[in-house]
Amino acid sequence: MTTSPLPQNGVWAIILAAGEGSRMKSDLPKPLHEVCGTSMVMHVVHSLESLPLVATVIVVGHRAADVTSHVQHHAPAWARIQFATQQEQNGTGDAAAVGLTGVTADDRAKATVVLVMPGDTPLLTSHTIDRLLTEHSETSNAATVLTAVLDDPAGYGRIVRDTDRNVVRIVEHRDASPDELNIREINTGIYLFDFDLFGPALAGIGTNNSQSEYYLTDVVAVLASSGHTVGSVIAPASETAGVNDPQQLAEAEREMLKRIQGR
Repeated sequence: MTTSPLPQNGVWAIILAAGEGSRMKSDLPKPLHEVCGTSMVMHVVHSLESLPLVATVIVVGHRAADVTSHVQHHAPAWARIQFATQQEQNGTGDAAAVGLTGVTADDRAKATVVLVMPGDTPLLTSHTIDRLLTEHSETSNAATVLTAVLDDPAGYGRIVRDTDRNVVRIVEHRDASPDELNIREINTGIYLFDFDLFGPALAGIGTNNSQSEYYLTDVVAVLASSGHTVGSVIAPASETAGVNDPQQLAEAEREMLKRIQGR
């Protein structure tokens, strides 16, 4: 794919790749662990190949130089890669804000939506990302969240909806009530936001949670409580699993091999 002129409804993509990933029990930075010979962060980059990208910002932190060098070496030109550094690990909300720091007036004229996603979802397909963008573009949503339904949602943030089935908030597992823990629809950590609304909503989140961090998930509640509609797209659970430890890495490898062998 070659770089082509951008339409005026472009995407500002932010990939969160700053975490240490201590559960991987490896000296290798978490985003650089490979699934079928390709790093996780590059699998995520390639899932964006059909989008009208203004830029793809990789937010780095732990071992930033290693992650930056790897992406610079492997990223295709169409991805329009930039880098931003999260100096302290203050949560996903802070990391997303860091991902907006390089926006210029020219960029802002081209981009209408912000896509935020983690750098550890190597099984995500471009088809699912396209579905998310289509849903967001064809509605008046202020944000559109990619969700999944799991038999065992333990550890994941839960999707809380109102009587109209709109998303009103996302509650992290550790902060959830007993009733909320019974919800099987989970947050994948992948979102599309209206560009004009995203920055102000980010500014409205705080650290009143069990981790004392800025949760990106709280942006959903800020938007919903301000009267904006937050929609969703349900993705196949097989695509949205994050990789946080060696066992999950092995499971991702097996799933990717199934896809390759099934072609």
